[in-house]
Amino acid sequence: MKRTVILILIGLISVSSFAQREKDVFKAYLYNDEYEVYLRINFYDKNVKIPGQELYGDLPGYLGRKNHSFCWVMVSSEVESEQKATMTMVNDFGSEDLIASLTCVNDSTYIFRQEKGSTVKIPKNGKWQKLPKTLKFKRK
Repeated sequence: MKRTVILILIGLISVSSFAQREKDVFKAYLYNDEYEVYLRINFYDKNVKIPGQELYGDLPGYLGRKNHSFCWVMVSSEVESEQKATMTMVNDFGSEDLIASLTCVNDSTYIFRQEKGSTVKIPKNGKWQKLPKTLKFKRK
């Protein structure tokens, strides 16, 4: 009897921790070393603030560049499945927008794909650099 109770408790704890990991799939800091860009996201609580740009309030997330204040703001997001979410983004000037998807490949790898709209451009050495339509991010 004692063994059964212990096994049930272990099973409940395992299920609980698995459910928590599943909920954290789209609550993360993701980074791409090649382009020095990152995603800070929380598609569940939608409570991400952009440092120095708190005027935007709570958001699902943003795409930023290392050592730069420029960003693409996520104005809405929707978790479509356990591995895929979509988001609507605008640049911080409000002049360009796009719809993108984010797919979780495994625990640490995500694929960001620009679906419709403008192309994401980031500042680099005083010029605008276009990001590829598909970009791989790693969880940090």
